[in-house]
Amino acid sequence: MKTIIILGSTGSIGTNTLDIVQRFPEEFRVIGLTAGGNIEKLEEQIRQFKPRAVAVSTEASAIELKRRCTGLPVDIVYGEDGIARVAAMPGAELVISAIVGAAGLVPTLAAIRSGKHIALANKEPMVMAGKLMQEEARKHQVRIFPVDSEHSAIFQSLEGHRLQDVRRLILTASGGALWTLSKEELRDVIPERALQHPNWKMGSKITIDSATLMNKGLEVVEARWLFDIPESRIDVLVHRESIIHSLVEYEDRSMIAQLGLPDMRTPISYAMGYPERMPLDLPSLDLTEIGKLTFSKPDHDRFPCLRLGYESLRIGGTMPAAMNAANEVAVEAFLNGGIRFVEIADVIRSTMDAHAAREIRGLDDALETDRWAREKADALVHALPH
Repeated sequence: MKTIIILGSTGSIGTNTLDIVQRFPEEFRVIGLTAGGNIEKLEEQIRQFKPRAVAVSTEASAIELKRRCTGLPVDIVYGEDGIARVAAMPGAELVISAIVGAAGLVPTLAAIRSGKHIALANKEPMVMAGKLMQEEARKHQVRIFPVDSEHSAIFQSLEGHRLQDVRRLILTASGGALWTLSKEELRDVIPERALQHPNWKMGSKITIDSATLMNKGLEVVEARWLFDIPESRIDVLVHRESIIHSLVEYEDRSMIAQLGLPDMRTPISYAMGYPERMPLDLPSLDLTEIGKLTFSKPDHDRFPCLRLGYESLRIGGTMPAAMNAANEVAVEAFLNGGIRFVEIADVIRSTMDAHAAREIRGLDDALETDRWAREKADALVHALPH
């Protein structure tokens, strides 16, 4: 039986992970959970899966959770330190990292340094400090298994092949909820419209990232560090059907791809059970029913965030961390009605222009850049006309 910890258990990835645990109770045991403020759902998870320890973001949430869980044998802690403590607690073999955004960096790194393998669903830690993450993983003999459907597809398409034979990686993008809109129409998009993803059921932040194509920009940075491939050999194709999850082209020009219906339980289960595949009771892909698969090039004019992702990687150092922080601030502002959809890219662009990138020598460099960029992006948001 494999013992696991889930960081971000009440979100989309976390609940899908627990669905797999419920389907295979003889294969997995949950000993730790962390969550933000969804105390009601977390209480349900505690009662069902009986973890030894859980962590929440605030003291108030911890007090309320303790009241709800009176008499249950679970240690409840809170704050960044508490979440990192649960991530590094002894007895676990695998940590599923599914905390949204930059908040996932510290606990994921803590899990790596405690010698646990990582199923990485949160791309932001690798964006902020990919080189550091991989150095620590090698140092502690830890493997990082990708959970994002695109990176899982590349991971599967690389299996059994030599990395030196790879010509390029091709990440596929759904195009998000707004792909068919003109540049003028994008100016008037409201959050409710941008959150209507045609294929995937995801949290609000990643759904907006999908709509701006910043999600793909972040994935390019993550792919560079996960697979040790430079950005010049990582391409993106818009594939509206979300059936081909990504491809690898080899030097002989053959391509290997991973196909499947858009259901995150497939890549989650692959990371959890690796190298074995788990018999999921999901619908099979019927290509005759789909009929055709379409592809197009990204439109950098309408969706400039993807280009910003590539640019941050070419500059290197702390620039991807600055880009990521600015994006998180801008997306939150858009969701709260503070800026327009098209101004998300403007805030990121201006933050990057103001940032003097430097080498990341340790965790503090990434965290300090994240703090600076958030302050800068927040100032830019408030300076925009409303």
